[in-house]
Amino acid sequence: MASSMTHFEEPGHEALPVYELRLGGSWRPAGDGRTYAAVNPFTDQAWAYAPEATSADVDTAVAAARTALHGPWGEMTGAERARHLRSLATVLEEEAEHLAAIETRGNGKLLRETMAQAASLPGYYQYFAGLADKLEGTTIPADKPGYFMYTRREPVGVVAAIMAWNSPLLLLTWKLAPALAAGCTVVAKPSAYTPVSTLEFARCVERAGLPDGVFNVVTGSGADVGQQLVKHPDVDKVTFTGSTQTGIAVGKAAMENVTRVSLELGGKSAQVVFADAELEAAAIGVVSGIFAATGQTCVAGSRLVVEQSAHDEIVARLVHHAEKIRLGDPVDPASEMGPLANKPQLAKVSALVQRAVEQGAHVAAGGRVSRELGGLFFEPTILTGVRPDMEIAREEVFGPVLAVMRFDDEDEAVALANDTRFGLAAGLWTENVRRAHRVAHRLEAGTVWINAYRMVAPNAPFGGVKLSGIGRENGRDAVQEYLETKTIWLALNEAEGRDPFSIG
Repeated sequence: MASSMTHFEEPGHEALPVYELRLGGSWRPAGDGRTYAAVNPFTDQAWAYAPEATSADVDTAVAAARTALHGPWGEMTGAERARHLRSLATVLEEEAEHLAAIETRGNGKLLRETMAQAASLPGYYQYFAGLADKLEGTTIPADKPGYFMYTRREPVGVVAAIMAWNSPLLLLTWKLAPALAAGCTVVAKPSAYTPVSTLEFARCVERAGLPDGVFNVVTGSGADVGQQLVKHPDVDKVTFTGSTQTGIAVGKAAMENVTRVSLELGGKSAQVVFADAELEAAAIGVVSGIFAATGQTCVAGSRLVVEQSAHDEIVARLVHHAEKIRLGDPVDPASEMGPLANKPQLAKVSALVQRAVEQGAHVAAGGRVSRELGGLFFEPTILTGVRPDMEIAREEVFGPVLAVMRFDDEDEAVALANDTRFGLAAGLWTENVRRAHRVAHRLEAGTVWINAYRMVAPNAPFGGVKLSGIGRENGRDAVQEYLETKTIWLALNEAEGRDPFSIG
């Protein structure tokens, strides 16, 4: 296998790996040779160097994807693509520990979580391998005699996949697996904060034997590399995961070429807890929803909407759990929460909490940068006395901050939960099965978990409503995002006698 990296010797430091771009069938440095440092958020030290792709590199990546689309990959049957997907699944299973360690070093997420995510990746490729040979068209009865009509499901073409920094490989897989099953080719662009895991993933693709150009990687800034990729006239579809603000900009840029877009964006998800819920189970679920992954997840259950009569007890339980959470080195198995992923994110979280206090919220737990660890660690934070009009109740924090609000009846609970521009997910805690389904149907969210939270699976469609995005990832719905429908008419008889100036 061709090497994807060299080593860079910095005075006074051990040699650091210097990665290259994956373009077509080869590893190459950026066109002008520029690199930038990937920083470990736990140590605040550079640990690798990634290439800063140029405009020419983006053109090369897209051209390689187009060549593969019209070459060996495009000529394959669904069954042949499925075999490649299964081969990739096997390689990913073997490389799971390595990929997890790389991802933890890149974004500071707990190794116990990145390992679980890496271990789940093969299942997605196995699932979509099972769909690759089942992309069927239909025959349509013609509404006039003498014609045979049918449809074909064809790949949309070259896909630009742009990922956020919080779960780079899982987010990539949610895009890549269905795209490959559909017969598309892909140019991936990871966040500038977390470039390395996607480049390491490209080595797995190479090892699995996928044809050259099927999967390409360009790294660098979103403002430069990402924008050029989105606006590229030879890209047929853009699939993006990230903030709503950036997603709107991506959508606007893609529309310059009327490029198809799927957007998985931000959230301000509510966890609705009724007084009849099993409160300890609900408390653990709320902790999982907001403090797991340091709250840096689009589905973070950042708003607790709790029935008035259960408010004090559930808050007491949550404070008890929050104060016991162990912050520390993400590779330490004993750690339960790692650092925020980068300095801008820490500044954003700190500022939002400070403004919430100024607006009248009460800090029941946490509320500041960790005194013990400092750096990018922010304490698990619970804010009570939050009003629906407060910024902390309306804006995505993307950090370990829970805003608590009260309700008196079911209608008020639903109104509070839906009082947001977002609609990605929601949690619902109650022992009343009728209420569970009734409220779940009324919540404006793409996913609703009942007496559970933060569960995903290859066969479960995932995506949002309102400002949380467009389209769905995972499940059968995901493959449809990468397919076009072509309608074919066949005249069974001679056209003699037909009026050429009248529509059929």
